Amino acid sequence: MSSSSSANAPEKPVARGAGPGRPKDLGKRAAILDAAKELFIEQGFNGISMDGIAAAAGVSKLTVYSHFGDKETLFTEAIQAKCVEMMPDELFVTDNEGPLRDQLLGIGDAFFTLISSDAAIATQRMMMTPDTDDRIRQMFWQAGPARTEAALADFLGARVARQELVIDDLALAARQFFCLIKGEVHTHMMCGLCSAPAVPDARAHIAACVDFFLRAYAPR
Repeated sequence: MSSSSSANAPEKPVARGAGPGRPKDLGKRAAILDAAKELFIEQGFNGISMDGIAAAAGVSKLTVYSHFGDKETLFTEAIQAKCVEMMPDELFVTDNEGPLRDQLLGIGDAFFTLISSDAAIATQRMMMTPDTDDRIRQMFWQAGPARTEAALADFLGARVARQELVIDDLALAARQFFCLIKGEVHTHMMCGLCSAPAVPDARAHIAACVDFFLRAYAPR
């Protein structure tokens, strides 16, 4: 079989098939994602090749293609994996026993930790460079911010159903929450004017944002 046919999408089920090879394949997939997350941040989407990612992951280029199909898919999954790593789905599962404020504090803390990380700052700066085209920006948006906003909107909807909040536009409220958490400090970090604040200062900022949000959407 030729190299080109080995890279075709229909072979993906073979690479991920059940049997003795499955744990090894999943390990390679994780290694590829780890390499992709690091290299995309360091060199940008256009600055790194699939050959470079394969070399960093210690696998063949055919293995990279068999798992992800193309560079765009790998980029999208790398961004999504990083977001899920720092803001896991469990954060957005409504805790029927826990106070709403405490869960919003947890979401806000995880989000602020994510956006103020060196990796996130570097990635967002990369999105703003002239050589990053709109298609890449859209893939980044869908894999990262859009996924997070949708998860928070669903969470808020569950709390509205329990009559803990009154929100007419869940998507708008989710965007407002994350904008509050970003605040002016995130803009300063993006411009290189400051580093991430100390933990006590960050927590005070997040608590003030959560309390502001709850006052805005509390039942009257």
